[in-house]
Amino acid sequence: MTLLLDAHAFLWWVFEDRRLSADGRTAIADNPCLVSAVTVWEIAIKRATGKLAAPEDLVAALAREGFDELHVTAAHGEAAGALPRHHRDPFDRMLVAQAKAERLSIVTVDPAFKAYDVPVVW
Repeated sequence: MTLLLDAHAFLWWVFEDRRLSADGRTAIADNPCLVSAVTVWEIAIKRATGKLAAPEDLVAALAREGFDELHVTAAHGEAAGALPRHHRDPFDRMLVAQAKAERLSIVTVDPAFKAYDVPVVW
């Protein structure tokens, strides 16, 4: 199983935050993990506006943790636009589209992801 990390799951892993569930932590430790370019963008925006603490060099943090980048494709964009409006957050909608297209499981605490037909680990 390959995992796609939501922003909070990635940051909680990096900062060894106890809010990351035991199942989430084990899954991340035992499986290949991807972080979407959209997630890096979301974190960078929120860091720049002072809404959250995050490493200054997110790309280096990905490499340190052994996570691979998941690039956004035109097909991902089209799929995200076609999703039902269960979730209004465009970053999260893209993660759902990417997970469906690439057959990934998403590591997230966000209950809105359960409305989509995508595997969630928490």
